[in-house]
Amino acid sequence: MLSESAVEEVYRRISRAMPGRTKGAKGPKGQPDAFRSCISCMLSAQSLDRNTAAAAKALFALAHTPRTMLALSDERIAAAIKPCGLYNMKTRNIRRFCEALLAEHGGKVPSTREGLLSLPGIGRKCADIVMSFTFGADVIAVDTHVHRVCNRIGLTEAKTADRTAEQLEARSPAWALRDGHFWLIQLGKRICRARSPRCDVCPVSDLCEFYAARDQA
Repeated sequence: MLSESAVEEVYRRISRAMPGRTKGAKGPKGQPDAFRSCISCMLSAQSLDRNTAAAAKALFALAHTPRTMLALSDERIAAAIKPCGLYNMKTRNIRRFCEALLAEHGGKVPSTREGLLSLPGIGRKCADIVMSFTFGADVIAVDTHVHRVCNRIGLTEAKTADRTAEQLEARSPAWALRDGHFWLIQLGKRICRARSPRCDVCPVSDLCEFYAARDQA
């Protein structure tokens, strides 16, 4: 992995090269509140964005609170969210999530990682996304792009997204935590792509462990 000073330099460069947090950035899939953000995150698992959006729109047209969601039958929820796939499993998770939210938190989504992770269906990625977008916490949420970029460059050395998130939290400078997710995901989409990464225009290629290894091959 890169040294502490190199990590700082990576963030400095990508902060200048990438636009960062867009003005008015909202919760996952543009949802207006923490409850719908959590549900949208659950729907997004192994689903394309357009399919997640279609499922969320159909579901929230029927219910958008824990109580109204629980008033729906499993069949009705599953039918609404069918576009996003794995709809039977996601239906069970949605019901368990709503039940726990009401029983343990009075229907209010907790704003801490510990509280979010205690809820059925909420993993580290979803918890961090909701914390960052909905509650404004300074945390780097790790999706596929961020996981790939961080382990290529050498910011982290992890096989799973959750472990990448843990290492990023420990190794990132405090000033980079608020917008770090945006810089890294933009770098992953524009330059450090899964296939055919554009190393020739990358602002951190001279620091990147992947580029150094490729150059020596």
